[in-house]
Amino acid sequence: MSQNFKLAPSILSADFSDLQSVLQICNEGGAHWIHVDVMDNQFVPNLTIGPPVVKSLRPKTQKFMDVHMMVIDPEKLVESFAKAGADNITFHIEATDDPNSIIDLIKSCGCKVGVSLKPKTPLSDIYDIIDKVDMVLIMSVEPGFGGQGYLPSSNDRISELKQYLTDNDHNHVLIEVDGGIKLHNAKEVIDAGADILVAGSEVFKADDPVQTIKDFYSLAGK
Repeated sequence: MSQNFKLAPSILSADFSDLQSVLQICNEGGAHWIHVDVMDNQFVPNLTIGPPVVKSLRPKTQKFMDVHMMVIDPEKLVESFAKAGADNITFHIEATDDPNSIIDLIKSCGCKVGVSLKPKTPLSDIYDIIDKVDMVLIMSVEPGFGGQGYLPSSNDRISELKQYLTDNDHNHVLIEVDGGIKLHNAKEVIDAGADILVAGSEVFKADDPVQTIKDFYSLAGK
């Protein structure tokens, strides 16, 4: 079990008319990160938020701002999100033919780098760049919509990736998991090797979001 577990509540499931309260919930619950899902209605069938929302949140929180770009041509948005205040920018390996240039661009903007894979994308697709990133985001649902059920096969993918990182001395690379994360399955995902869990509807649709965040950390043994 990870001793450095972090929860990254996804504001995709939050009340966009009151993001100040969203930050307060994350603060009171003790969440380490805030996850921002960016969708362009092209790479995935949904349209969400852009750099202005990150820019508006940045002065109001010291939390680590985790931006997940589910977009085509991700290089076109990197600088805008970096300037808006992103701490980490994650791109999809399926969205580019030149991941090295995107990694270099994100780093040049002073941000951490994440690479993400859809559920059916082989882990081997990222092995040649994995030593250059800070984090791998495993999608445990098909990206595009919140509220989906966790794909059970994801646990095997997490364990396989964890083993690969260990065997190849890439232990600095964190594993983040996004999609269908609930209190009832969080422990098995952490035990499989996840360092960071993204939770949206489970947190922000809960009767007591603050307590739900605390419950995630209790499950992780923190």
